[in-house]
Amino acid sequence: MAFPETFLDELRARVGLVQVIQRRVKLTKAGREWKGCCPFHNEKTPSFYVNEDKGFYHCFGCGAHGDVIRFVVEQEGLRFPEAVRSLAAEAGLAIPEESPEARERQKAQAGLHDITSAAATWFTEQLGGLSGANARRYIEERGLTPETQKRFLLGYAPDGNKLKSALAKHGEAKLTEVGLIGHAEERDESYDRFRNRLMFPIRDPRGRVVGFGGRILGDGQPKYLNSPDTALFDKGRLLYNLDLAGPLARKSGRLIVVEGYMDTIALAQAGVEEAVAPLGTALTEWQLQLLWRVVPEPVLCFDGDAAGKRAAERATLKALPLLAPGQSLRILTLPEGQDPDDLVKVEGKEGFEARLANASPLYEYLWQTVVAASRADTPETRAAIKAKLREHVGTIADKDVREQYRLLTDDLFFRHFGWGSRSAAAPLPPRSQPQRWPRDIAAATHSVLIGLLNHPPVAADNPESVARLTIGNRKRQRLRDGLLSALGWNPELTREELDETLRADGLAAIIDEARDSYSLHYSFTSARSDEARARSMLATMLKALADYQDVAVEKIVVQNELRELDEGEDSDRDERAAALMERRRELSAAERAINERLARWHEDHGPDPDLRARSTHGHTPEPEPGSPAQADDRDVAGTKAA
Repeated sequence: MAFPETFLDELRARVGLVQVIQRRVKLTKAGREWKGCCPFHNEKTPSFYVNEDKGFYHCFGCGAHGDVIRFVVEQEGLRFPEAVRSLAAEAGLAIPEESPEARERQKAQAGLHDITSAAATWFTEQLGGLSGANARRYIEERGLTPETQKRFLLGYAPDGNKLKSALAKHGEAKLTEVGLIGHAEERDESYDRFRNRLMFPIRDPRGRVVGFGGRILGDGQPKYLNSPDTALFDKGRLLYNLDLAGPLARKSGRLIVVEGYMDTIALAQAGVEEAVAPLGTALTEWQLQLLWRVVPEPVLCFDGDAAGKRAAERATLKALPLLAPGQSLRILTLPEGQDPDDLVKVEGKEGFEARLANASPLYEYLWQTVVAASRADTPETRAAIKAKLREHVGTIADKDVREQYRLLTDDLFFRHFGWGSRSAAAPLPPRSQPQRWPRDIAAATHSVLIGLLNHPPVAADNPESVARLTIGNRKRQRLRDGLLSALGWNPELTREELDETLRADGLAAIIDEARDSYSLHYSFTSARSDEARARSMLATMLKALADYQDVAVEKIVVQNELRELDEGEDSDRDERAAALMERRRELSAAERAINERLARWHEDHGPDPDLRARSTHGHTPEPEPGSPAQADDRDVAGTKAA
């Protein structure tokens, strides 16, 4: 069977070459490539290289060379059609039907890439000619350099039917087939599809021009016009600039999805070169899979207007059923009315990348979207929010990812609305009461984080407990992770050396904010306390907090499993429910025991009012637990004690 070349191109793009080869060869990263011992001849020194970006392998020892299909043919002893069918099944691609019509279509496609390439060259020539003056003026107004124009093959389609004449040797039928000319049935005549437009050639992942986008210059509609679907061009299966951005994204580990051509180009010119764009439509499942083939967590960065927000929400819901371990999205919400082009011009590469670093995880964006679209002032409206979250989370196909989303969105719900709230009319405890263990676990966790910055040896000796801490504030999560990373490289860092290292890693603002905003002052949060006593107290509280939070999280998991049993029809439901309820009782008892231990420790060891007076960080007096001042610190977003 002769397979269409377009189908084989899709297959090669869909199946990971490294993934297939690693089943038989142990590969290690070598710059942009992978290397290992050649499977085609015996060798002890690796000379076999795999280039994922270009889609081929090569052995410098024996000369073996080929793509993913050839590798399967050679290594598994399959014939070419069998190898194609095997890989297509793995990629979820349907095999094209073998028929005289299919063979005719394949024959007709021959040479179409030559026509689109010739058209791109012709459009580029027109941009530099007399008729291209308005287009050149528009490009200058948008701040694009000649180098950028050349890199993206920008061109101009003049008024009239000049393209049809210029490429007449290819014939109207072929020009129509690739979408360059249309046909007016009422007048029974053909015409150039693109007229008086700035032209953006669209390339496939192999860098071949397969279609065009055109922006109108002056009045006229539509503002942007794309090629129609053709034998070469399917707008739902392509991403603008993926051929250039893909290799760079694999190296940097980031890939940004923006709305349009100009956003992509402006970012690339500013030095953010890993940007792609859908082709005038909402992101499709196919495009999401293309993104995930490049990086595990692409960042969606749509315009900060109502349309951009709707596009991000649609993409979020489209992605949920496709999520898998290590495969998700992040969402960068731009200021109202701004787009990436505007933003990078004002803030530069550094400012834009700082925003990228703070893009929201998908679960957090989902939560924000649902809450922003709902009232939450009554039990009924809050229940509706919870129901909507569970409805969305329920669409996730992967069981493990779905469970993690339920856990995290439940945690956000409880943190935002409270595990159980006291009547608003209930009086606050009088300030003369002795301090009790704080109900806001996050405030204590924040203080422990400050203690770890002051006493790095405690973190170096207890990395697992530090990693287990639940830190809801995303910036402080980065600070905790940076601390663990720095001490992983050098466990002997002093307080000053750790501070210097973290600041050099770009965490200076987060450090200063964290030091200036904690509310519970223990001996380990002061730089003037006895070192040995402070370290002992910090280690004790660190371990207890980590244990407490682990128990609280497991309780949520058990509660979710019980809820699933209520909704299911398992034959052993009663037995499983009894086991889960027994586990919930055990966890509740453990939670109470840890809470009592923390309460006793809190009463015996702090917070010490004198520490506030001796503090070198200019803190304000500590609010009483449950007071409005302490409630204002909820951005630390920790779990409350029951």
